[in-house]
Amino acid sequence: MTPRTPRAAITATGLRKSYRDHVVLDGVDLDIPTGTIFSLLGPNGAGKTTMVKILSTLIGADGGRASVLGHDLARDPDAVRAAIGVTGQYSAVDGLLTGEENLMLMARLRRLGRAPARRRTAELLERFDLVDAARKPASTYSGGMRRRLDLAMTLVGDPGLIFLDEPTTGLDPRSRRGMWEIIRDLVAGGVTVFLTTQYLEEADQLADRIAVLDRGRFVAEGTAAELKRRVPGGHVRLRFADRDGLDTAVRTLGGARDDEALALQVPADGGVASLKALLDRVDAAAIAVEELTVHTPDLDDVFLSLTGHTSADTTDTTTHDQQKAVSR
Repeated sequence: MTPRTPRAAITATGLRKSYRDHVVLDGVDLDIPTGTIFSLLGPNGAGKTTMVKILSTLIGADGGRASVLGHDLARDPDAVRAAIGVTGQYSAVDGLLTGEENLMLMARLRRLGRAPARRRTAELLERFDLVDAARKPASTYSGGMRRRLDLAMTLVGDPGLIFLDEPTTGLDPRSRRGMWEIIRDLVAGGVTVFLTTQYLEEADQLADRIAVLDRGRFVAEGTAAELKRRVPGGHVRLRFADRDGLDTAVRTLGGARDDEALALQVPADGGVASLKALLDRVDAAAIAVEELTVHTPDLDDVFLSLTGHTSADTTDTTTHDQQKAVSR
């Protein structure tokens, strides 16, 4: 009988990690469904990389419990390692080897036999559009090709969960969008993705759920739309054919008027309920609206509001003492 896939790819309760007297994770809870994209945002030093290292078994937690794809993190770390893939911020590709050789090397490390390794390598070269470059040294690849090869190497073992640490850093916009499509295809095939990124647009485009980590704790979690509604500044902009329409709307709805554009800006949270309520008031007053646009804060606004920082740099700062503590 085929084992059932757990409903949750990752569950964690009260995860804690400290380096001497510096608390990095302070009782973090997680519940990530299978077949989804979870994005972790946070300022530099928030604890993101530490969380990924714990969940991928690279370091141990000081407290709390976690399960990855149904395997207890503390009791069965080997099963966790066999079930996951990790693509780090910096490419693990060997530039002296060809793309094909890099994949074959990874297949042998995964203990695939020679024939299965060749089949898996050929499949991944085709899937990631690397067939023409398969026998060229990886050092000759473009940045986008190297990232595709790096991700292909992660998939050699057919993992159910992939940790992606800033997968599109340094890529041009076209290559970045190509990587987004690859990630979406993986999730459509049932893979779960745990994504850290410094591009807020990337989290907005890809993530089913987003969590913002700051000072070792989650300060917010939800869909991109839910997080945006938590920040003031959302509004609906109404444009009218003439000044009479604008005057009537101002008397009825309030808001900030723009006489030159014949427009009115009415505060709103961007949700369906608030928009419906506004339209009901417009209909009741028989106001003729030429154009309506909804404006919501973006994730940059959310990030700034929640953390006080303007950048979602996702690389944790680990001091020299902390690095020595980990090595011990």
